[in-house]
Amino acid sequence: MVKNVVTAKENDKVRDIAIKMYENKIGSVVIVDDEGKPIGIVTERDIVYVLARALSPDTPAWMIMTENPIVIKEDALVVEAMEKMRELNIRHLPVVDHSGKLVGMVSFRDIVDFTATLLSILK
Repeated sequence: MVKNVVTAKENDKVRDIAIKMYENKIGSVVIVDDEGKPIGIVTERDIVYVLARALSPDTPAWMIMTENPIVIKEDALVVEAMEKMRELNIRHLPVVDHSGKLVGMVSFRDIVDFTATLLSILK
């Protein structure tokens, strides 16, 4: 998992979130509350939605985010993350500690990189 997760607040503008995604070369931004707990996620698909519907770039995140994002606990096994992502057809999985606070992010790319490394070891 990546520990440095890019986050935003629910009233942040879509434009600012898109800029964060571009500058950090990432496909999602986790929307957190004041305690650092995930309350939503904005993905590349959400940004495409804003453009396709000709919404204002000043639209607040809460209007387009997926609320109550699917998360996984920090002590979960990699295979659990893989199964959850596959079953739910998601590419970004926020990782939380036992209090529900955001501590990381697992992306589809992380899973592919892990699998490729594992396969190269098993050659």
